[in-house]
Amino acid sequence: MEYVTAVPHPRSEAADPARSGRRSLAVALLFGALGAAVALLATRQRWSAGTATVAGGAFPLTAKGSDVTGVPAALAIVGLAALVAVFAVRRAGRFLVAALLALSGAGTVAAALLGASDSSALDDQAAKATGDTSASVESLTHTGWPYVAAVGGLLLLLAGLLALRYGRLWPAMSGRYERDGTPRPRRRPQPADPDRPEEMWKAMDRGEDPTSSGTA
Repeated sequence: MEYVTAVPHPRSEAADPARSGRRSLAVALLFGALGAAVALLATRQRWSAGTATVAGGAFPLTAKGSDVTGVPAALAIVGLAALVAVFAVRRAGRFLVAALLALSGAGTVAAALLGASDSSALDDQAAKATGDTSASVESLTHTGWPYVAAVGGLLLLLAGLLALRYGRLWPAMSGRYERDGTPRPRRRPQPADPDRPEEMWKAMDRGEDPTSSGTA
């Protein structure tokens, strides 16, 4: 009885890295864009609230995420820029940009979690409202928006990790080469139209003979 051993087709083996690259690229783009949008949106929402005691009674105070800390929004923009820049570089440059993307996500998570219990922004508002620099906010409450910003940072971090792992399989922007790696044909200079003097001057500026017909 004879046994036949199945031999994997070379094309199927070559297609696996390409398929992994396409999937990781799509997921990284989704995570990166969504993470940056979520982090930016969360920083515009109310993170904390409280009251300050003034002559007329209790004065309500609120603080948005951007009042508490500007780090998550700034790092979200940096991460989004790194996500776009990862396609403009190759090899070591791509690795560095992917690392920047991951670090931006990690920094966003850390800053958002630190700001979740921060009261300095409301204390500053209480000091201004009462005219007392030592005044502090009372009845302090926090919302869940800092944790939403942290989720956005986590998505940016995952996008950066995917770029570090699979970025070498992703395509890169190129102005001269097509996707298959072959150079684009260069356009041959067209002879200047003798009826248009401005074209003849432009040809002379380029070092071309405006009287040449372009044929050998």
